[in-house]
Amino acid sequence: MAVKTGNRPMSKSQVAGHIAERFGFSKKTGAELLEELASLAIKESKRGFTFPGLGKLVVVKRKERMGRNPQTGEAIKIPAKTVLKFRIAKAAKDAALKK
Repeated sequence: MAVKTGNRPMSKSQVAGHIAERFGFSKKTGAELLEELASLAIKESKRGFTFPGLGKLVVVKRKERMGRNPQTGEAIKIPAKTVLKFRIAKAAKDAALKK
């Protein structure tokens, strides 16, 4: 199935349809597979979660730092916090940026 989306990213239903057609099951099953994968990634994200061939979710602790209010230019203190990042695998990055 060649999905034509123009300049837009594929929608969830288009991804589910593509997976369903590729592996020979219903679109509903394809959507359930996507939802289960997302659910598993969220549940396991605190320990890190790898999407083989795509990248991984990692928890990163940011240090406290100084920043600037863009409207006033005033220096402000940005508190330390924990964030979730997605690190793209080198192979995926190279394939996506290949010209």
